[in-house]
Amino acid sequence: LQMRHEPDDIDRWLDVRARLVAARARRPQPSRDDKVVASWNGLTIAALAEAGLLLEEPRWMQAARDAASLLVDVHWDGERLSRVSRDGVAGVPAGVLEDYACLADGLLVLGGVTGQSRWTSVATRMLDVALASFVDSGDIYDTAADATDARLGRRPSDPTDNAYPSGRSAFAHALLRAAATTGESRYRSVGEAALGTAQALATRAPRFVSWALAAAESALVGPVEVAVIGSPDDASTASLLRTALRDAPPGSAVCLGAPDPAGESDTPLLRHRDLVDGRPAAYVCRGFVCRVPVTSPDDLTAELAMVARRT
Repeated sequence: LQMRHEPDDIDRWLDVRARLVAARARRPQPSRDDKVVASWNGLTIAALAEAGLLLEEPRWMQAARDAASLLVDVHWDGERLSRVSRDGVAGVPAGVLEDYACLADGLLVLGGVTGQSRWTSVATRMLDVALASFVDSGDIYDTAADATDARLGRRPSDPTDNAYPSGRSAFAHALLRAAATTGESRYRSVGEAALGTAQALATRAPRFVSWALAAAESALVGPVEVAVIGSPDDASTASLLRTALRDAPPGSAVCLGAPDPAGESDTPLLRHRDLVDGRPAAYVCRGFVCRVPVTSPDDLTAELAMVARRT
């Protein structure tokens, strides 16, 4: 109960509230749905990681890491993703395409903004499994090839977005981001193929392909790749990273990394990137072809605007 104004007798009001709570506690309590769904958590990981960085909320960044750790430790065994878990125990249902895609994309975002390559490695492995399990003769399905549910008359393949992205749309996003991070052309080719139905659906029911159209925009722009090189504890590095995330076109791959002049980084986008005159630097690239690195947020904003205008 929310009152429009503070009551005149606040003590009486607090007493009434306490008695109401006590009475409610004696009633049978409603059931609670506390399962953990892989796809929903993947979307949340990406949102928490990006918002935590942009708004400088370390609690949100830590929440993203905690969620990612639970999903990787409980849901993922290196070859198979479970769709749900509860109380730290994975459920029986196998992950469907949206689970692999949303979680992989969330891990790619988290790996990029934290500079922790373990998340990127898990994400690309997850996508490799998805490519083998959900893509067959050029068609993309929502269930894996080894799905055993006999009630399915045919393998579903729903391209429409609704309250959350379809598996196909989420897959396109994750594959395009992975291609921009790793340089793997196979990710990009399948990601673009996943958008094959977007144009026809957009002319008839655009509200049901919003996520697919966002992925298409990302593909047309590049996706843009931004490598931010410097110590994560350096304020200049953090400023460049926030600028990249804020001003880069949607769907861009933004990756934080340490100087790597020898090209030994686990993340291909970060290889052979170094500081500039000892200062943190940002490299704006498309297809791993990079412009001259910049060291100030204003210059980075200008570079990103120039790349966007050239699409």
